[in-house]
Amino acid sequence: MTAIPTQARAVVIGGGIVGCSTAYHLAKLGWKDVVLLERAKLTSGSTFHAAGLVGQLRSSANITQLLGHSVALYAALEAETGLATGWRMTGGLRLACSEARMIELKRQVTTARSFGLEMHVLSPKEAQDLWPVMDLKGVLGAVFLPSDGQANPSDITQALARGARMNGAKIIEDCPVTSIERDAKGITGVVTPFGRIACENVVICGGQWTRAVAAELGVNVPLVSVEHQYLITEPIDGVTRDLPTMRDPDNLIYFREEVGGLTMGGYEPNPKPWAIDGIPEGFHFSLLNNDVEHFEQIMERAIMRVPALEKVGIKDFINGPESFTPDGNFILGEAPECPRCFVGAGFNAFGIASAGGAGKALAEWVVAGEQPYDLWPVDIRRFGRPHRDVDWVRARTLELYGKHYSIAWPGEEHASGRPLRRSPLYDRLQENGAVFGEKLGWERPNWFARDDDERVERYSFARPNWFEAVGLEHKATREHAALFDQSSFAKFMLVGKGASAALDWICSNHVTKAPGTLTYTQMLNAKGGIECDLTVVRLAEDRFYIVTGTGFATHDFDWIARNIPEGCEAELVDVTSGYATLSLMGPRARDVLSRNTRDDISNEAFPFGHVRGVVIAGAPSLALRVTYEGELGWELHIPTEFALTVYEALKREGEAFGLVDAGYRAIESLRLEKFYRAWGSDIGPDHTPLEAGLGWAVKLKKDIPFLGREALVAQSASPLSKMLACFTVDEPDVTLWGRETILRNGERVGWLSSGGYGYTVAKNIGIGYVRRAEGLSRDWLLEGRYELEVATARVPCEIHLEPLYDPKSARVRM
Repeated sequence: MTAIPTQARAVVIGGGIVGCSTAYHLAKLGWKDVVLLERAKLTSGSTFHAAGLVGQLRSSANITQLLGHSVALYAALEAETGLATGWRMTGGLRLACSEARMIELKRQVTTARSFGLEMHVLSPKEAQDLWPVMDLKGVLGAVFLPSDGQANPSDITQALARGARMNGAKIIEDCPVTSIERDAKGITGVVTPFGRIACENVVICGGQWTRAVAAELGVNVPLVSVEHQYLITEPIDGVTRDLPTMRDPDNLIYFREEVGGLTMGGYEPNPKPWAIDGIPEGFHFSLLNNDVEHFEQIMERAIMRVPALEKVGIKDFINGPESFTPDGNFILGEAPECPRCFVGAGFNAFGIASAGGAGKALAEWVVAGEQPYDLWPVDIRRFGRPHRDVDWVRARTLELYGKHYSIAWPGEEHASGRPLRRSPLYDRLQENGAVFGEKLGWERPNWFARDDDERVERYSFARPNWFEAVGLEHKATREHAALFDQSSFAKFMLVGKGASAALDWICSNHVTKAPGTLTYTQMLNAKGGIECDLTVVRLAEDRFYIVTGTGFATHDFDWIARNIPEGCEAELVDVTSGYATLSLMGPRARDVLSRNTRDDISNEAFPFGHVRGVVIAGAPSLALRVTYEGELGWELHIPTEFALTVYEALKREGEAFGLVDAGYRAIESLRLEKFYRAWGSDIGPDHTPLEAGLGWAVKLKKDIPFLGREALVAQSASPLSKMLACFTVDEPDVTLWGRETILRNGERVGWLSSGGYGYTVAKNIGIGYVRRAEGLSRDWLLEGRYELEVATARVPCEIHLEPLYDPKSARVRM
């Protein structure tokens, strides 16, 4: 065994394809003192039994780009290292056996084109020409992505390992990690049976073992093991080496060529969890007993699609456990619980496709101390409190595994592990017709059913069954008043003598104004990208109340805590559970609220952008004069025990003013009309406030240094290469959901980041960035002729740079 070094810059734990890719990329970036530790042999976890399909397209442009890095790496690795990888760019074929699936595939083609990938719609006969051994029973059409392919997972891993060694990294097999040491500032060392390695960075890439390894550091990695079966056949006439990979999602099956035969597997709707009580000792290069009965449901569908399977011999039948996550995306990034502890795990059976790009992104994250680009869909900080319960994680993960090949409906909700986190109003809202969605374990009203409405969501790529009900909530908000339960907002308190100085540095807007004021602000990274988008309330000289979105609780808390300057006396506390939030919005909101408080809430006494402590129906409440719906209104932050009392009083007194309950689907429609941005889709770490049209919310004119200022100053000196714009489509049969391609004068210039319907303006609305490498201007944007590609069809649209509704925001300030 190679001698254990006593010092390393980074230690990578796990010798599967992801760990070897990370070590390879760290070494390529110039970190020579990198050590990879593998408890047994390279590939001995789940890499050795992976099926090896490599697909690229995902719903995120950046994750698609990441997978594209894998393809580029695999194509070049053999020439660099001298080791064969088995990589073949055979292309990827996907079938549609239902009208809904065909719409989904056409939307995927448009998404691929948005992201710069070549993808084609095929007739059944054209698909069969590419894949002649299949029967076309039930096939309505197909799509083909030429740059997809397949690889030999073990060979790629060995090539990555050699490449890592060639660039100075050390790889040590048969060397388990017995403990990881840390102090208050982060990682200090890794201990093995053969010695201790002092280090400042650890990267845990241990596959399904990662959760247990990370738990020793107090780091939560929500993944569980699930059995995954596939078989390899003897040679089949007509199967050639250039046969594309093929997925038939309506029949839950996939295929790839294997030495003249086929590898065939699938995703059962009733998956089997594994290692519920922990992974057995010594489980390496190990497989599970085959469950032929469980596999029959897949096999029957496969024989229907490829009749030759009925008579061909089976060379191998593989049942191996793999790690899956509760949202179907893998996990990357620096753990919020422990600085300089990084994770790359939970690859949901597409670890081979992801590993090249994931290892590159993770290595760049380690070296730079920040993510190389927006990786929010896979960021470990997307998880929260529910994900610490492995039983909850397992229930949701099994549901997602069973939906692996289901149609990905816009706005789809999941059913497992619910209800978990409920506001004090949950039961009352349910009585009032609420149809709930879920985010980070919170039950949130999506919309409210009327007496004749079915209280269930029927998903569609066109207008879903809740379309009219949401329209009524939207109309009530614009014309009367609506009450939204937003208790799931993440809420923090920053307190201490240094709180003001800390927020001056972290926030790009001027938030340290007089107590009783609130400020909408972003928090930026050093590149000027938007890391957080939130509201900061100054309650006192040394006390700030911070409100952000439900799903960003872990991420935003981590970002703020990490960026409090050294020596600043400031403590950040999560107070989410202490306050319920009711948003009262609409032109009659003041009438409703005044019936329930003796406090002066006139515009003169309580203008927009201010906060007051008010008593509402006997409850001491914090009222924030702010809106995300584009109307007069308040966010009412109420101690949890008073929430139901306040809700009942507002509903009772609001009846005379047309007050209704409303949900999150109405909020989405209302905010699109106002061109309000949403973090995670319209804005994020890859977008600056200047590009997003939020320059007005940045204190560049004030002589106050803040994180990201230098990047914005530099950017403002030249024309922008992208700008956020709003687009409308008049055709009523068109629905926009996001990722539709933006075309200017027939040329692809971007894609929609979000989309929906504006009931007041009676138009389909999309928001997205227009891109032009040589720079763009307002005049250049407005003088173009625009179209959107929607499910491969081009439709005319109109561009807007101002809000469609109340562009001067007079109604907000009335």
